[in-house]
Amino acid sequence: MDDTCHFAPGERVCVLTTQPLDRMLDYRAPEGGCVTGAFVECSLGPRLVLGVVWGPGEGGFDAAKLRPIARVLDVPPMRDEMREFLTRAAAYTVTPMSSMLRLATRSPGLGNPQSMRRLYQRGGAEPDRMTDARARVLDALDEYAGMPVTQSELSEAAGVTPSVVKGLVKLGAVIEVEAPRDSAYPRLDPHLPGPELTEDQTTAAGALTAGVASQDYGTTLLRGVTGSGKTEVYMEAVAACLAQGRQALVLLPEIALTAEFLTRVEARFGARPAEWHSGVTMTERRRCWRMVAEGGAQLVVGARSALFLPFQHLGLIIVDEEHDTSYKQEDGVLYNARDMAVLRASILGAQVVLASATPSLESWANAEAGKYARLTLAERFGPAILPEMRAIDMRVEDLPGSRWISPTLQRAVTDRIRKGEQSLLFLNRRGYAPVTICRACGHQIGCDHCDARMVEHRFLKRLVCHQCGETKPMPTVCPECEVEDKLAPVGPGVERLAEEVAGLFPDARLAVLSSDLFGSARALKAAIVQIAEGGADIIIGTQLVAKGHNFPKLTLVGVIDADLGLQGSDLRAAERTFQLMRQVAGRAGRVEQPGEALLQTFQPEHPVIRAILSGAEEPFWKAEADERRHAGVPPYGRLAGIVLSAPDVQQVFDIGAALARADGPLRRIGAQVYGPAPAPIARIRGRHRVRLLVKADKAAPLQAALIDWVAQVKLPTNLRLSIDIDPQSFY
Repeated sequence: MDDTCHFAPGERVCVLTTQPLDRMLDYRAPEGGCVTGAFVECSLGPRLVLGVVWGPGEGGFDAAKLRPIARVLDVPPMRDEMREFLTRAAAYTVTPMSSMLRLATRSPGLGNPQSMRRLYQRGGAEPDRMTDARARVLDALDEYAGMPVTQSELSEAAGVTPSVVKGLVKLGAVIEVEAPRDSAYPRLDPHLPGPELTEDQTTAAGALTAGVASQDYGTTLLRGVTGSGKTEVYMEAVAACLAQGRQALVLLPEIALTAEFLTRVEARFGARPAEWHSGVTMTERRRCWRMVAEGGAQLVVGARSALFLPFQHLGLIIVDEEHDTSYKQEDGVLYNARDMAVLRASILGAQVVLASATPSLESWANAEAGKYARLTLAERFGPAILPEMRAIDMRVEDLPGSRWISPTLQRAVTDRIRKGEQSLLFLNRRGYAPVTICRACGHQIGCDHCDARMVEHRFLKRLVCHQCGETKPMPTVCPECEVEDKLAPVGPGVERLAEEVAGLFPDARLAVLSSDLFGSARALKAAIVQIAEGGADIIIGTQLVAKGHNFPKLTLVGVIDADLGLQGSDLRAAERTFQLMRQVAGRAGRVEQPGEALLQTFQPEHPVIRAILSGAEEPFWKAEADERRHAGVPPYGRLAGIVLSAPDVQQVFDIGAALARADGPLRRIGAQVYGPAPAPIARIRGRHRVRLLVKADKAAPLQAALIDWVAQVKLPTNLRLSIDIDPQSFY
């Protein structure tokens, strides 16, 4: 149903702005009028701020004294379904509407007029003298099939300097054209033939395309072992969606995955899609936002925030690696993109595909309950077979205290190097060592602004706090007892592991993949491509390498510390360890050569380790589900985390205690309050942190009760309170 209203000039309208206010504001419609959903600029004090016309004005204030809207922006109005999505997402996550609008308007220069840029395409003349560089430019233009490209794109594709391009322009072999900076993306052709599918893949693809054809809402859990070809299957659903003239969105958990994925999209549909993530330029972000709004982008590949783009006719959302924790936004607006994708699709009447080899327990439970359809790919695609998985019992390995690679794993890596194959050593710890301790007094070097140990990053020659980002030079004197040369690293990080590998395998080519070692997304993508082409014998990586990369020559995965994720009290510790170990092991043996995964563990009899090794996924999920159901925690109960923070530790505890005492609104819905207690990391950036946890039944109206609860206590201006519905981490 279309709820668009047209407002005559001077008529009272209600505007939601991006400013942190607790209400919408009334303005007068500008000269020429406006419509519901129009993006506008309006005066707020001395400034012009961005806003959206939300509906008729509220009244209660003299209309003659209202300020007029300064101008209506030249972009398509926000659609009714988008306004409903923002409203419902705000209500679910207990987030101010202004914050939700900021998520939906993250396009630089949204109100700026359209600008032009210079593009290049093939001219009619031939150069009088053909050089190798000139030939490469003309060949590159031929590959673009007449589509104009920027000078930087052309120079990069041909591997030449801009002067070569300019020389060809003078000769008439290349011509310059002026085009709008925010131009439509090349058309994708959904009718191009895709790869030949197996019987299982064909069945799954048929079910997904039937869902798209229905143009009704539906969510499907596409579960397949690593290497089973889930991407090829859901790409058929994308093709069906594009053939209908609707838009599609593919969410990826890691921007480093986009390079390989974009190549696959181009091979399948003949052109590259739009990209939306932190690695693209501001110019491209603006172009993507506007083209999505105008229908000039058929397919977007992006990070979680792409879910808030202004799609005109969205028919399909793919959430790849749907279990991945990076889909949960942990600062600002606290939302889970997987759940918000389902919400947006339900409003639109669109399809959602949640793809994973190791689904989240939430998605598994929804499929078990019949809320989601389920499709399973049990076999790897083509000749590849699943890797053999074995535990290395570290209790019986003869290993010096300063070493982390067992003799058994060392022999396996040596064998792979001899065969010309690649090995991956996985350790989910960035930096050189997680703790630096003084052997004279026992002092552990911590952050000055947080209650967290500083991590040594030897490549940077600095200590880094992984909570607030504070860095300091690596000291030679203990800051506590002032004794020299007694500071020692404790525990391994990937940099320390790299040092050990260089000593054990001096002739091997080594690559370290860790997010903090690359200055840009482009550099990280280039490193991954180089490794995939055989540019390393041994790869050392954090969880970054577990996310969908395909290294054809990789046949051995060695997990340095399989017990690491089992420590602590996180209710999802077992689930996450199971997912991560299975995902990492799945990197091995993805082409012809068989793969092997070796897990170094001091607890080979632990139920999670046994489940990982046996591959008994259904029994593991059932046992984990039974435990959660018995405890009444997600996905069979509801949790909300409340974090209070302030510079004064006593003040923050006093407010926490006052909230705990005033729990009447929560008791009325049968909810329980735990705390206040110091957060596991009790101080970040100089602010003391206290946590409360609220537990409620699945059907309880939790959000409304939380709003009534926190409204009872007046918060000092220097105290921050955040509410996290369905918390994923408990730091």
